[in-house]
Formats: sequence, structure tokens, C-alpha cells
Amino acid sequence: MDALVTTEWLAGELGASDLRVVDATYVDGSLGRDPAAEYEQGHIPGAVFMNLGELRDTDSDLPMMLPTPEKFASRMQSLGLGDGSRIVLYDDSPWRTSARAWWMLRTFGAHDVAILDGGLAKWRAENRNLAQGKEQLRHRHFTVWADQKGVRSLDQMKALLESGDEQILDARSAARFTGEEPDPRPATHAGHMPGAKNLPYTGILNDDGTYKQGDALRSAFQAAGIDLDKPIVATCGSGVTGSVLAFGLHLLGKDAALYDGSWSEWGADKGTVKVMGGA
Repeated sequence: MDALVTTEWLAGELGASDLRVVDATYVDGSLGRDPAAEYEQGHIPGAVFMNLGELRDTDSDLPMMLPTPEKFASRMQSLGLGDGSRIVLYDDSPWRTSARAWWMLRTFGAHDVAILDGGLAKWRAENRNLAQGKEQLRHRHFTVWADQKGVRSLDQMKALLESGDEQILDARSAARFTGEEPDPRPATHAGHMPGAKNLPYTGILNDDGTYKQGDALRSAFQAAGIDLDKPIVATCGSGVTGSVLAFGLHLLGKDAALYDGSWSEWGADKGTVKVMGGA
């Protein structure tokens, strides 16, 4: 299974015994939406709902930090996702949140994971079947495991500023990156990390919400000043849209790391350097 699958491919695979489809739509309260309720009103047949708003470290003051491996494995088991499953993720979020679910699943040991290109919007636009209510799947074993090599902490990011060993790529909008637009979180400074490059996550998407691929995708990263032959760590506001850039790099055969705390951590820390203006 490719990392990016088409609606046509998924329609042909629905019902396969090892296939698990997951709605990973997440939005915050500011949009006035209820993704769980929207899922019950209409989802891809067989899909379960992954609540990313709850699938986090709820003991942290930061909005979207990784949960413990035990909590993650327990939630996956309850969704019927287990070892050996082929998992296809989709979303109906402006932030392409299936990429965050993809990054988390890979971090916690799932390897056969894909994203539906164009998400639910494309599926609906093609008048494909939808189901209502909740899907009932039996629990499956999901091994408790975590690989931290693709995760960056605050201390690691501070060290990176000294070493320059990894390029830092920020997925936020240009106005948030430069500090022209204030951060929406109280007590969080505006601006960006020293030396960071900016590529808003929308820059690797086509107008119809599908992912750019091949030369078009490669050019988007290069135009942002990124050397694709050198290590990269993605960052954003809270670790969500940075995952979109990490997924895009994966499509190019590059495995980028993600700064999980992102600007919600860096921007609020009194001991970090914040830069205003262009990169």
C-alpha cells in the first residue's frame, strides 16, 4: 500500500479483512464544529473515528503533545486497529489532520499507514457511498511501542540552534511566522525560531486539497530554502500542520522529524529566542 492512496483505490479495497479506515478529523473550538457528530452524520463505510483532541498527553499544558505509548495502544485497540492492519486515514479538516494521525501511528509502531488523497471532501465530491452512525469493530491487539527518533523536544531544539545539524521548517502561515499576526495563544510570543525556514503547509497542497507530488512537491520545499539532502525537523503551532510537511517529505523519500511542542511551547518559554520578520 502506498503512503498516499486515491479515492478510487480505497473504494475498491473497502471490505478487505485487513483494511481499517479511520476518520481523523480534528478542529478546535474556534470553528464551532463537532467532528465526532459530523462523523456519525456521514463517513466512509467501515471507518472509525479517531478523536485526536483526546489522543494526547492530557497532563500537559501544551495542546497536542504525544500521549504515552500505553494510552495510544489502548485507544487503537478499542478502535479495532491492531498489529498487521492496513490503515487508511482521512479527514475533513482545514488543517489536514490525518497527517498528524499518520505521524503518531508511525511513531507508535504502525508501518502500513496511508492517507486518502483529497480526504472526505474528494470522496463526497465523487458521490461515493457514505455510512451513518458508529461502526462496531472488535478489539485487536496493538503492541505498546514507541520510536522517538522522529520526535524532537524543547531541549533538542535548543541544541539544534547551536549545532545547525537539522534544518528547521515552520508550517505556519507567513504572517504568523514573521510575527505580523499575533499568536492566538495567551502569553505566547509572536515570531519564529532563529534560522527557521517557512513553508505554510498549504504550499504542498493543490487547489483541490490533494497533495502535490513529484517535481511540484520537491519544488515547493526547495523554494522555501530547504536542502532535501540534509536532515529536516518540521514545526508549526502545536504539532499538527507540521505533520503535513513531514508527510510531504515522506512522499519524497525523506523522513523528517517533528518538534512536538512546536510554537505553543517555544513561543511561551521565557528562555527561548524569538525572531520577528523574515527568515
